Amino acid sequence: MLRIGLISVAHMHASSYASNLGKRTDAEIFGLWDDNLVRAKEFAGQWGLKVVEDLETLLQGSDAVVICSENMKHADLIERAARAGKPIICEKPLAVNSEQTAKIRRVLAETGIKLMTAFPCPFSPTFQRLAQRINAGEIGKVLAINATNRGRCPFGWFTDPALSGGGAMIDHVVHVTDLLRRLLGEDPSRVTAQIGNNMYGEDWEDTAHLTIDFPTGVFATLDSSWSRHKNYKTWGDVTLRVTGEKGVIEADLFGQGLSLTTDHAWHLGTGSDLDGLMIDEFVNAVREGRQPIVTAEDGLKASAVAIMGYESARAQK
Repeated sequence: MLRIGLISVAHMHASSYASNLGKRTDAEIFGLWDDNLVRAKEFAGQWGLKVVEDLETLLQGSDAVVICSENMKHADLIERAARAGKPIICEKPLAVNSEQTAKIRRVLAETGIKLMTAFPCPFSPTFQRLAQRINAGEIGKVLAINATNRGRCPFGWFTDPALSGGGAMIDHVVHVTDLLRRLLGEDPSRVTAQIGNNMYGEDWEDTAHLTIDFPTGVFATLDSSWSRHKNYKTWGDVTLRVTGEKGVIEADLFGQGLSLTTDHAWHLGTGSDLDGLMIDEFVNAVREGRQPIVTAEDGLKASAVAIMGYESARAQK
């Protein structure tokens, strides 16, 4: 039985991971540690878990770990887990600046520990079918991609840059960037971004639009804003409109479901459980001692695009 330790439950996805791990017969949650003990006890009570008040004790008792902390703490917690010899799956973004990026790369190189970035979208059957059709040449050479990852503002620590490292751009750019890299097989060469606080008027950006250029001449536009109303039918959206020489393919990764709108919006999703598929891959990779199909490098290169976006936005002021 694989023993999984939860390192922080600050991120909203921690509940999904706890649920998926709780269904498995080949893995179990050893316990959870959080630097906020009140938060840890509340989460543990909801899921019937054990709180471990010392991080080293949690690491010693675990075979692998899930990191769901605030973004700014990822690099330090990755180092603690890696130096304890534990395979890791870590929430995105892995890094929010170049210093954290360098630290994570150095630690993983020194320890040889395998780290999976928590990107569920590559496991989407819709995305996989999109990639298959593009690779089969159905629309010819790809010319441009229009993408979105718009969601509700999560508030809380997500809107405190000291903990999150930014706002909507650092939160949402990374998912689609990873998908673009997988579709095109190359890394972006230039990023131009505009950010604003048009929705809520606070210090953090709730609006972010990027143009991402690739070496072969393909470009993508990305709306990664927190622009979904609190009653929107899904938490957000991930869409890709791929234009090629012979045609256009459109994909909506969250589009499957039944919707009812009256005084309130109600939505029943009928698609795959992407978090569940992602956790399956992590557990299997740990048990088999192999690299997961979503790697640390995937996460760091996706983070780099958001970091370049902030640099672009600052240069325009």
